[in-house]
Formats: sequence, C-alpha cells, structure tokens
Amino acid sequence: MASVLLQNSSSIPLTHWVAGAAIEGTSGRVSQVTNPATGEVTGQLPLASAEESARVIEAAKAAFPAWRDSSLAKRTRVLFRFRELLDARASELAEIITSEHGKVLSDAAGEVARGQEVVEFACGIAHLIKGSMTENASTNVDVSSIRQPLGVCAIIAPFNFPAMVPMWFFPLAIAAGNTVVLKPSERVPTAALWMARLWKEAGLPDGVFNVLNGDKIAVDALLTNPDVKSVSFVGSTPIARYVYETATASGKRVQALGGAKNHMVVLPDADLDLAADQAINAGFGSAGERCMAISALVAVGSIADALVEKISARGAALRTGDGRRRCQMGPLVSKAALERVTRYIDAGEAAGATLVLDGRKGEFDADGDGFFVGPTLFDNVSPDMSIYTDEIFGPVLSVLRVDTYEQAVELINSNPYGNGTAIFTNDGGVARKFQNEVEVGMIGINVPVPVPMAYYSFGGWKNSLFGDTHAHGVEGVHFFTRGKVVTTRWVDPAERAEGSGINLGFPQNT
Repeated sequence: MASVLLQNSSSIPLTHWVAGAAIEGTSGRVSQVTNPATGEVTGQLPLASAEESARVIEAAKAAFPAWRDSSLAKRTRVLFRFRELLDARASELAEIITSEHGKVLSDAAGEVARGQEVVEFACGIAHLIKGSMTENASTNVDVSSIRQPLGVCAIIAPFNFPAMVPMWFFPLAIAAGNTVVLKPSERVPTAALWMARLWKEAGLPDGVFNVLNGDKIAVDALLTNPDVKSVSFVGSTPIARYVYETATASGKRVQALGGAKNHMVVLPDADLDLAADQAINAGFGSAGERCMAISALVAVGSIADALVEKISARGAALRTGDGRRRCQMGPLVSKAALERVTRYIDAGEAAGATLVLDGRKGEFDADGDGFFVGPTLFDNVSPDMSIYTDEIFGPVLSVLRVDTYEQAVELINSNPYGNGTAIFTNDGGVARKFQNEVEVGMIGINVPVPVPMAYYSFGGWKNSLFGDTHAHGVEGVHFFTRGKVVTTRWVDPAERAEGSGINLGFPQNT
C-alpha cells in the first residue's frame, strides 16, 4: 500500500514545498496545468514572487549546516531508502508524468528508470568523494585532499523530463551534503512535488530538498541570490546562455545544457532495416520532445530512396494518441508547442522539401482537444531550410542526402550544436574514424540515442553546453563539491625544543 504521504496526481496540491511541508503560494499569480492528451485544465500552479523565492532559498540555507555535518553513513542510508521507495512506486511517478507531459506510459517508465540510475550512482557517494593522503611528502610533512559541499544548489528543470532531468542533479547534490532548491517547469510541476514527499518519507531532514514553483521571477531569484552557490539548468540554447551569463556574473558555478540538432548518419553498408527502426525510435519517441532526439537523418550515397521508403512505412503505422492508451506516441506538451511545430511543417513544405509523411493530418486515439502532431517525414531537405537549422522539438524528421562520408561529417561539424550524433555502419574502421573526427559530445555507433549511463557524464559541445562541467558521473560529483588540500606538520617532541629556525626563503620540499 502506498504511503499516506504519496497520493495520485489529482490529489497532490499544487504548492511550493519548503522545509518539509507544502506551502501555499501568496503572490496571487498562477499558471494553468493541462493534460495535453485532452486539453483539459487540471490545476492552477502558484508562481512565486521574488520574496517567496527568497524565503525558499533561506530555508535551504538554514538546513545546510546540519546536513553538511551529517556523516556519510547517515546520508547514504537516506539515499538507499529513497531508492527503495522509488523502485516500489515508480509506476505512480510514471502516471504523473504522462498526465502532465503526455508521453506514453512506457516512455515515462523509462524516464523514471534512467533517473533512478543516478540515484543508485549517488548511493556510492562515500567512495566518490573520498580524498587522498600522502605521508611524508616533505620531511615530517603530510599532504591530504578533501572534497566538501557547496551549500544551496539550484536546479532549473525543463518540461520534457520532469523526473529524469532533476534526478541527474539532486541525488549527487544531496549525497555530497548540499541542500537543493528545485524549480520545475510550470507545465509539469507535480512530479517534483511527488518526489519531495518521497524524500520526506525516506528520512531526509526538512529543508534539504525544496520545490519552488514559478516563472522568470523565480528563475532570476535563483540566478542572482548570493546564498545560491550553483545552478544546474537544462533547456533551450537562448535560455541556457542567459542562465549561464546571469549566474556566473553573480559568482555561481553553472552547468547549463542547451539545445540540439542531432544527426544520424547512415552509410551504404548499414543494415537499413535496423537504421529505419532506430530512426523511428529516435525521431518520434516522446513526440520528438527530447534534446537527444534525432531530427536530421543524413543518408549517404544510393541508399536514400530505400531508407526513406522504409521509414515512411514504419512511421505511417505508428498509433498516436492518449499516452494512457495503447498508443506508441503521445501529444505535444501544449497548444503553443502544437502551433510551433505546425508552423515548421508549413515552412518546410513552402521551402520545397518533399513532405513524405504529414503529421498535421490523421486520426488520433484520444478524447477532447489534445495537442497532437503525428509522425512527420521530410525528404530532400537542404541545410538552409528552417526545418534543418532550427531545433523544432517535435516529431519532425528531416532527411538530407549526401554523396560521401566526408560530406556527412562536414555537415555535422559545421552545425552550431554539438549535443549528440549517431552513425549506422558495419565498418568498424569507419566508425572509429567517425568517433574521432566528429565534433559532438555524445556519439552513438549503431545506437541512435547515446545517453550515457549514470557513471559517465552527460553533455554536449558548442551551443549545446554552457559551462565546463557535464551532468552526473564523476563530473557531476566534482560540480557539487569543491576541493581542499591540507598540508600538515606535527613537530617531533624531540625537535620542538630546538626550534625550527627562521628562513624567509620560499618553502622547499626536502
């Protein structure tokens, strides 16, 4: 039986979560939360004022000293308990994600599972942050290193992964001894509030994990408040750049992951059925609302016609509708997203690309006025078209035709984004050459969505990342801690009486 602390999504109040309790908003400003499969408004979310934001940050600051000084054993026990509770109730969280984001239940369950990997990685925090020690580095002098938490850490999460993306960050931040203020997307707030209740049941002290709901006012408070020591952000490139510039100007550590235009190269020797299947999975999974989605397929040589035919047949057979039903693809997250994606399809058609599958048309398995666009496939796309240059963030796959492998690599490397890419080939030598030459942060070889495991780090290059540190893995541990080096000398009692002597020269190791 589920704990009394956890409720279904319709009964979890849309509030802030501060110091272990649900706190009603007082600003008087709200935004609507909708079910994107039906268009139904399901709740009113309070949007924090600057004053409310400051109070949430203050609660996290007040909780920091005691949590920082808690033993690693106590922190780890809380992490393990959170992991066990999440394992037992993952389906509850998946249902919440589907109800507010729209992705199908199997996709939502996969999101939770990938986030859980970081929780499991963080359970090893005692090993991950242990320091080192060198005895007698100089005569009677020992040197050691330690890693310590930062303080209050802000997480600004996107709408497309309301559970997984926050879990890229907060397990490591909390395990390392920091406190957290999570600002979820206004469109999908309930997952964050559900996880806050789970943390409380796991025994996390009040104030260590807080949820601040809001818009730009709340974001700016997190970016500029001097008590916030780090900011982790995932979202579009223009906002990522703003977050990075604003927060670093306020002296904070920042990891700001931005947008993407991910390419999938298919060489003539590739298994075309495998490539077609994976193009469908990577292009249309979660209705294309993934920063790792494949949106540009680069067909090399004479295979293009056959490959487009295979993708078209598979795409036309997909069932789009309410994610709670037996569908393979759900809606877009909002009416605004629907209108934006539709405009791009219009623009691609007007620019002369061949529209093979038109997602604006068709029947959708849903009730009400959901925000649906079906699988859309363009062929003969050129690099100057907006459907190629812009991140559409929808189920629109563009096929570009090139003659050679070299032209494919040049196309990728000249793109301003560098998040993820993939190559499909049966030639190991070419694959090795590709991973060496391509200027992208995450690479898949016959793997279309190369999201690394939690013990590696996630992040792209170029305009897909602002800041030097990627998410989770060892880089994530380092981001949420800072190092100290301690040099120690204890004088032997027999030498103490003689004194060490005066020497104004620069200290040397002897």
